[in-house]
Amino acid sequence: MTALHHIELRRGTYRDSVQLLQVSQAVSGLDGVTGAMVAMGTELNLELIAGMGFALPDDASAGDMIVAIAATDETTRDSALAALESALAAKTPAVSTDATVPPPRTVGAAVVTAGADLVLISTPGRYAFADAVDALDAGASVLVFSDNVPVEQEIALKDLAAERGLLVMGPDCGTAVVGGVGLGFANVVRPGPIGLVAASGTGAQQALALLDAAGVGVSHCLGVGGRDLSAEVAGRSTLAALDALDADPATETILVISKPPAPAVADAVRAHAATLSKPVVFGLLGRDRPDLTAVVTEVLGADAPASWPKWLPTDEPRDLVAPFSTGSGALRGLFSGGTLADEAMVIASAALGPIASNIPLDPAWALGSDLKTDGHATIDFGDDALTAGRPHPMIDGTLRLDRLAVEAADPSCRVVLLDVVLGHGAHPDPASELAPAIASALGVADRPFDVVIALVGTSGDPQGLQRQADALRGVGARVYLSNAEAAREAVAILKPSEVTE
Repeated sequence: MTALHHIELRRGTYRDSVQLLQVSQAVSGLDGVTGAMVAMGTELNLELIAGMGFALPDDASAGDMIVAIAATDETTRDSALAALESALAAKTPAVSTDATVPPPRTVGAAVVTAGADLVLISTPGRYAFADAVDALDAGASVLVFSDNVPVEQEIALKDLAAERGLLVMGPDCGTAVVGGVGLGFANVVRPGPIGLVAASGTGAQQALALLDAAGVGVSHCLGVGGRDLSAEVAGRSTLAALDALDADPATETILVISKPPAPAVADAVRAHAATLSKPVVFGLLGRDRPDLTAVVTEVLGADAPASWPKWLPTDEPRDLVAPFSTGSGALRGLFSGGTLADEAMVIASAALGPIASNIPLDPAWALGSDLKTDGHATIDFGDDALTAGRPHPMIDGTLRLDRLAVEAADPSCRVVLLDVVLGHGAHPDPASELAPAIASALGVADRPFDVVIALVGTSGDPQGLQRQADALRGVGARVYLSNAEAAREAVAILKPSEVTE
C-alpha cells in the first residue's frame, strides 16, 4: 500500500529541537503512521525529510517549522495532525496576556522575563555559543544540549561561567536531572542523597538506573559534557559542579562519572575533591579501573542489595535463565551509548584481546570507515560520524537493526552485545522494533548464536522497564540492568574460563 504523504510549512513558527523531537515521537507512534518528522527547516532536517520520500517546499528556511507525516489513509492522517496539534499545545510555553509587554526575542531577554536561573540550549552548534553567552550574561546557568560546538568556544563559555559564579553543562550534554526535573535524555528518578557529576550521558543514565534498582534516589545529576575531563577543557565544569553539590544540603555523597579522562586532569579533580566536606566516589572508566556497577556498589555500601552483581529485571533466580553453549567465535557490540561501549570494551578486551571499534580504546584497534571486521568489534552508533544527517540511535535504531541482521548471517559472529537505553527523549517503545529483529536474527542463525542486552532504565521510565525486559527476554535475549554484567555474560559465552564471579 502506498503511503499518503502530508507536508506543510508553518512559516515563522519556532520550537527547539528537543521539543520537536518529542512531538515527532508522539506522532510516529500512532497506528497507521509509517513515518513522521516535525522539525525546523534547517538544511540537515530538509535532507532528512527528503530522504523519507517527501517533496520539499521550495522556500523553506531555518526559521520555519516543517510537518511531514506519512500515513496509510486520510483518516489516519487527520488523526495524526490532531495528535500533532495536541502535542504542540502541551509544549507551548505560557505567554503573557499583557499586550504592553513585548515577547522576548533573545535568550537573555527571556531569562529576565521569566526570572529563570537555568537555560537549556538546543539550537544548532554554530548558534549555541552566542545563545549561551546571552544566558550567562543575563545571570543564568546553561545546559548546552547542542553538539558540534568548537572546543575553544566550550572553554570560553566555562571561563565566563566561572567569572559569574554559574555553571555550564555541556556542550553535547545529553543528560541532566536538576531538582528532580530531567533534561535531555533523562530517566525518571526519585529524590535522594546521591549527587552525580557526569562527563558522560549514558554513563550517568547507567548510574541512575542502578541506584533506582537499589531504591536510592538522587539530588541532582549535573552533566558537564563528554570533553570536560579532556586535557583541553581541564575539568572546568566538573570542578564547578563538585563545589555546587558540596554546598547543596540535599546531597550527602557525590559520584563522578566519566569516559576515560586525561590522567593529569583526573588527578587534579581528585585533589580538588579531597578538599570538599562530602565524600566523593569516582567512576572514571579505563583499564584497571572499577566498572560503573562496582562504583555504584561502593557508593551504596551497606545499602547495596545482597544479590548484586545480579541485575536481571526479573524475579526468576539466575540459574533459571536458559543455559548457553560456549564456543569459539567473535563478539560484536552494537551500542547507542559511547560510554557503555567503552565500558564493555574495557571488560571484554581484558579477556578476549583487541576489540576493533570506531571509538577504539587503542588507536591500533580502529575500524575502517566501512566498519567491517572478521574479529571482535564494537560499534558506537551514537558517534558523531554515524549521526550526521539522522537521529540518534536511542531514537532511531534503524542502523543497529540492519547491522544485527548482518551479524546473524555472519558465521564468525557468536554473540551480539547491545544496549537499550530508556527514559524521556528515547524511543517510546524500543522493544517493539528490537524484539522482532532479535527473534529473526536468532531464527536465521544456523549455529550457536546469542544476544545479550544491557537494559538501562528505571522503574518510572515511560517505556516500562519491566515490559521492555519481558519483551526482549521473551524472544530469547539475555537481559541485564548492568552493562558490566552484560559484557561479562558475553565474554563467558566465548571464554568462560576468563570470567570470575
